[in-house]
Amino acid sequence: MTRPQRFRLGDLLVQDALVSQEQLDQALGEQRSSGRKLGQVLIDHGWITEAQIAKAVARQLRAPFIDLAHFPLRPDLAQLLPETHARRLRALVLDDGPAGLLVGFADPTDIYAFDEAARLLKRSVELAVITETHLQTALDRVYSSKQEIEGLARELTSELASVESDLGDLLGIDATSNEDAPVVRLLYSVFEQALRLRASDIHIEPQEKQLRIRFRIDGVLHVQTEADSKIAGAVALRLKLMSGLDISEKRLPQDGRFAVRLKDGTVDVRISTLPSQHGESVVMRLLSQSAGMLDLARLDMPPRMREALSRAIDKPSGLILVTGPTGSGKTTTLYGALNALNSTERKIITVEDPVEYRLPGLNQVQVHEKIDLSFERVLRSALRQDPDVILVGEMRDKTTAEIGMRAAMTGHLVLSTLHTNDALSTPARLIDMGVPRWMVAMSLQLVVAQRLVRTLCNNCAVPHEPTPQELVWLRQMLGEDVDLSRLRHGKGCAECNQLGFRGRTGVYEFLEMTLPLIEALSDPEPGVFARVGRQHMAGHTLKRDAARLVMEGRTTVDEAMRVSAQVDE
Repeated sequence: MTRPQRFRLGDLLVQDALVSQEQLDQALGEQRSSGRKLGQVLIDHGWITEAQIAKAVARQLRAPFIDLAHFPLRPDLAQLLPETHARRLRALVLDDGPAGLLVGFADPTDIYAFDEAARLLKRSVELAVITETHLQTALDRVYSSKQEIEGLARELTSELASVESDLGDLLGIDATSNEDAPVVRLLYSVFEQALRLRASDIHIEPQEKQLRIRFRIDGVLHVQTEADSKIAGAVALRLKLMSGLDISEKRLPQDGRFAVRLKDGTVDVRISTLPSQHGESVVMRLLSQSAGMLDLARLDMPPRMREALSRAIDKPSGLILVTGPTGSGKTTTLYGALNALNSTERKIITVEDPVEYRLPGLNQVQVHEKIDLSFERVLRSALRQDPDVILVGEMRDKTTAEIGMRAAMTGHLVLSTLHTNDALSTPARLIDMGVPRWMVAMSLQLVVAQRLVRTLCNNCAVPHEPTPQELVWLRQMLGEDVDLSRLRHGKGCAECNQLGFRGRTGVYEFLEMTLPLIEALSDPEPGVFARVGRQHMAGHTLKRDAARLVMEGRTTVDEAMRVSAQVDE
């Protein structure tokens, strides 16, 4: 049985020629003055990696090194060691073999941790070496809040079944019981798990016999847990209390928002309720309270697209429209542009429903239809505030569109969104809304159309052999000369929760209103503009941009085809 043993890490690394004696001496000096661990000092300097240290230690101990990023963890086996002990001992149960349980340790020289793990597991323990970074990621995944959520849901069901229970205590209405109320603890566990899994939305859906909770991760819904349908009313009621909605109204949809403080910070939550057959369905969108990451350089636009957008926002006036379906990243693109424009020399006013990002320096107004604070009314008042830049959350009707376009023609830079399928159909959509053709031609500067595609997990992406349908699509997009060696797909791993994808990026097309396009738009025959526009955009469409990401090995052919199916070319 391999056991921990003491040795001098620095001498081992020098002996294996992983660091020089000079680097070690400098690191030891810094260790004495800062109190940091020697290995961390060496890593921070970039002289060695965490994996190199772990492999050297494993060789010294004659123990296996386990790369958790590619290791198929078994949650049932890992949970033999309770979470609190696993985190304290920095250990994880990996496998069960004839010699005992294989346990990975981030510090394989810690004899106390090894003996304590063996005592808790009541089994013989075989030592393995793992890295600290991968250990923390694996612990978060193995000891996810799913079991905790299910336990809290069962507790709430039991409490609701008791006639002795006080509803105020269950819901945490009384301030003295707020933190310990079963429904409060349940919801906070749901929020924490949603943030850990990078979910953008939480769906709480009452069914006939169960309450289903789903998370939207990278644009796709995943079932997180299913609980007794009896708790649906209590959960919806508590959320309505948190967001200041009318708890007595269960027959009509309601919208609101609230902020919730969690261990990892504060998150803004936008809530929507909808009466369904078995109770109120609740959808919550999780929003960052900071727009610090909303930088155009981080939006991963093609250079040609980024240059066109930069030219448009550098102009003192005109209309810029970003189009696409709900959830395609339109607001993120607009706020990236606002972030670039934001300065003390400009007055920027936004009119939104709701205000999704809060950016210092902006004058942000949220419309409120119930008190007649509409887009039209706020926009008219905003123009009397002497703005340089105006953001209109959405051009929903003819009146709002006309006010925005008149502002664009009278010295203001106006940014807004519109629900159209692609860039080329946007001017026609505005004309169909009743906006005069000449007004569209004179005010519109740039149309950006976009979608979001899931990006491959770099940790588990492997070469991919295309299906006949995928091959036909690629050749339609890129011609016969397609380099199939660049195609990849994700197998699924610990880093991406076995999904094969991690994160999303945008695919774009744009229509920049040049003189030929303006003249074509002025022609009453709609086919003229469509023909000139197609020539203008040839080779630079949403579908082509999706195919570009495929050939860069950043997404799959299937994902690009899925997004492209939403677009007419």
